[in-house]
Amino acid sequence: MRAALCAAVAAIVLTALPARAQGPAQTSTKVRIAAQNRAAEREAKAFWKKVQATCDATAAKPPGELGKRIAETALGEFRSFGGHQIDSNGRLFRFGLTEAEHDADDGGDRPTTLGRLGWWQVMKYWRALYGDKAPAMLEVRGYRDGSTSTDPDHETSALRPSAANLLRAADAVSDPELRETLREAALRGAVIDTPWSAAFISYVVKQAGVAPTAFQFSNAHRAYIYDAFAVSAAEVAGETRDRAYRACPIGTTRPRPGDIICHQREPSHASDNDAVVRELIRKELSGDANARTIRRTHCDVVASVDARSRKLYAIGGNVYEAVTVKKLNLKRGLKFNVSQFSPCTGAANWTLPQSPGETPHTADKCSLNDRNWFVLLQLR
Repeated sequence: MRAALCAAVAAIVLTALPARAQGPAQTSTKVRIAAQNRAAEREAKAFWKKVQATCDATAAKPPGELGKRIAETALGEFRSFGGHQIDSNGRLFRFGLTEAEHDADDGGDRPTTLGRLGWWQVMKYWRALYGDKAPAMLEVRGYRDGSTSTDPDHETSALRPSAANLLRAADAVSDPELRETLREAALRGAVIDTPWSAAFISYVVKQAGVAPTAFQFSNAHRAYIYDAFAVSAAEVAGETRDRAYRACPIGTTRPRPGDIICHQREPSHASDNDAVVRELIRKELSGDANARTIRRTHCDVVASVDARSRKLYAIGGNVYEAVTVKKLNLKRGLKFNVSQFSPCTGAANWTLPQSPGETPHTADKCSLNDRNWFVLLQLR
């Protein structure tokens, strides 16, 4: 943790500068900055030590009724959707219903129920977040001349009308069957083109009975991630908050059903460890929300913890276009294993012949669970 926080405050930049003669002013500035960095390091270390103590005290307790409801709601949605299953080696062993499909059994013209339509299930999550305004919040992406040109090198530009605009256009069609088909096609396109993983989390938490005053329901994970960090900062300062979740170090905290685990997908932080990313978010709390840098994120609900086998089952939405359950590895003490690494060796070795000029496959990762996990949002 100490080394990671040192990297976060960039003290190493000073030591990497080329040696040169320095005057008194330069030496004084270097000494002052080094002292500031050491002070920042001590402050960060003290902060996360207090946070960890609070997280450990809560993790030592059995999950409460709210946590159980959140976990059960996530499980219910997975079963209802019938999505994918990924094992603890990060291999997808069951491919289920996806967002774009009409019916889980591809039943053709046979009667079905709306709950068996993948896109309808996803619209349920959006409607829980935005109500009747949901179509206006979703875009349907098109490409100019894409439906008419047969030239793969034809240069084009994106078209991004909202689903609401397409629904209004469909309503002008007089034939009722054609009108309904056009409306559903617009919604299905919107579901495919608009990321919905945060809408899924918001739906699960809301259905479990959490009020808007306790959770920032949003179409972006970062909204409630930064919110949870603010709760942890307030607790360290001795202040009270009515929010449901706090931010805990993910690799040193025992997860419980109802907690939320998150990873980040920022290219500029791909090589940073979880402690560095958490400290960066903490520093950004007091700044402009639009300037926050950890924006590409994904979160899953902890649905179950198998203490005997040291495994965790997490459920998330829009994971390979479905509601998907992952089986993840825990360390000793039932703490989350940040490294869900699985090498491409033995039967998993990648031997597919490559085309001339094709970039060779590195064959270093063969786990769909191997992500940049960085924070556990703990139900308080």
